[in-house]
Amino acid sequence: MSENTVFNTLIEPLRRAVADAGYQQPTPIQAEAIPPVLKGKDLLGCAQTGTGKTAAFTLPLLQRMTERPAPTRKRQPRTLILAPTRELVAQIGEQLDTYGKHLALRHITIYGGVSQNPQVKAMQRGVDIVVATPGRLMDLIQQGFVRLDRLEFFVLDEADRMLDMGFMPDIRRIVAQLPKERQSLFFSATMPPPIEALTKELLYKPARISIDPEQPTVDRIAQSCMFVDREDKDALLLQLISAEAMDKVLIFTRTKHGADRVVRKLSSSGIAAAAIHGNKSQAARTSALYDFRRGRVRALIATDLASRGLDVDGITHVINYDLPEDAETYIHRIGRTARAGSIGDAVSFCSARERDQLRAIAKMLRQDVPVNLEHTFHSDSAEKATGAEARPLPRGNQPMRRPSASRGPRRAGGNQRRSGQSSGRRRARHAAA
Repeated sequence: MSENTVFNTLIEPLRRAVADAGYQQPTPIQAEAIPPVLKGKDLLGCAQTGTGKTAAFTLPLLQRMTERPAPTRKRQPRTLILAPTRELVAQIGEQLDTYGKHLALRHITIYGGVSQNPQVKAMQRGVDIVVATPGRLMDLIQQGFVRLDRLEFFVLDEADRMLDMGFMPDIRRIVAQLPKERQSLFFSATMPPPIEALTKELLYKPARISIDPEQPTVDRIAQSCMFVDREDKDALLLQLISAEAMDKVLIFTRTKHGADRVVRKLSSSGIAAAAIHGNKSQAARTSALYDFRRGRVRALIATDLASRGLDVDGITHVINYDLPEDAETYIHRIGRTARAGSIGDAVSFCSARERDQLRAIAKMLRQDVPVNLEHTFHSDSAEKATGAEARPLPRGNQPMRRPSASRGPRRAGGNQRRSGQSSGRRRARHAAA
């Protein structure tokens, strides 16, 4: 089916909601997923956050539920959508608000970190759709507040992240309570063996789609790497944010403690910043995300797990304060900028201890990350530790360039030997503000 006809297959209230939201053309995953879901087929989708995946399942499911009306029952939803994080659950809930605003369907978001009382009361009144994290949902099931024996539609979103977060036991317990006669949709960015096995248990003759947004997204992102000693990362970060036109910056750290420390450092320098990670209360995480989206906070510091499903328009820069342990996570991180066809910038700090991560990223990208050699806090020791031949940034794309002796071309993550003499110049060191 042609992409430009997919939205035309939706019922009028959904077409109106899509138009109200300003969407005219479906994304590739929407074009491929909506038709089979409308036909009642199970679906197996390989796709990442940022591809339009949420609308790809919410739109056809809202239509299916409307065309097959059923009474709203206490504690017995018709549709269950499982997602790994509170932020992603909230985001799906927001899309249900957007697309279902002209329909008479009720939904609720269920997750931990907040009182369960409002969730319990909503279930007792009756809802049609439940969007939940596995842990809190399992708690409510065990207390008798949620029953799944009349479920018609089931969505498992970001299954590989569920596996990483240790949710598989809860998911299997939840799936065991579902009726055999149902329509199931399964989404995962990767298919490790445990996830592949789960698809065989969940799905019946599914339609299969695979959407890979990675390369087009990477092509729209100006990537750069900066070799820096670990103790100079704070000073480099402050200098970057102060010197560059970084209006909305997403900064990734490896640990929760590191995220909080970066917030304190930026805040003490007059830069509005907030952190989002698993130790924060749900109210604090929601507030930080709200302020970041609306520009009240210039820098949002996040850990990888907390950022999963984070979808914010207009992120101008992503900074990898710490390189990720998993090279694939690098793509997930930098893809938070250059959304919806826009361009973006991604800067990665690399200390001597992170040399293996940089090599793994270069191997995964099948290309080398351009290196900014001309910043105040450049570290020769970190550069040498990578064994890298750095490819300098293109002319006009080097922040904080200073006059220097010429250097031969180098590539980050490569294994070529360095040619030519080192400049040997002394580099200024500045205390962190």
